[in-house]
Amino acid sequence: QVQLVQSGGGLVQPGGSLRLSCVASGSIFSINAMGWYRQAPGKQRELVADIGSAGSTNYADSVKGRFTISRDNAKNTVNLQMNSLKFEDTAVYYCNAVIKSRPYDNIWFSYWGQGTQVTVSS
Repeated sequence: QVQLVQSGGGLVQPGGSLRLSCVASGSIFSINAMGWYRQAPGKQRELVADIGSAGSTNYADSVKGRFTISRDNAKNTVNLQMNSLKFEDTAVYYCNAVIKSRPYDNIWFSYWGQGTQVTVSS
């Protein structure tokens, strides 16, 4: 019914930049928050950044000043621009969106992208 498809990611040297994108499609009436999470080996999944439908943003302390989240409501997309990447940013990154599929109720579901590997290595 609803799919989140991610693109971007890959291998980059420390100090480099990458951009992640995520497009939501399918049975979508409204999208509330959209965000990016990451999970490093042996660690729990953690919030990287999220953005509300009106554009308010929230960042993990570890990425503030380096990462920028943005969204295009007309295209149901969310992006993550990652600059000044560090070794510790290496992880699988997942996009997330809270979506309502029907106009006549107030039921929202959380959907996840397929995950994409970001590796920071020299």
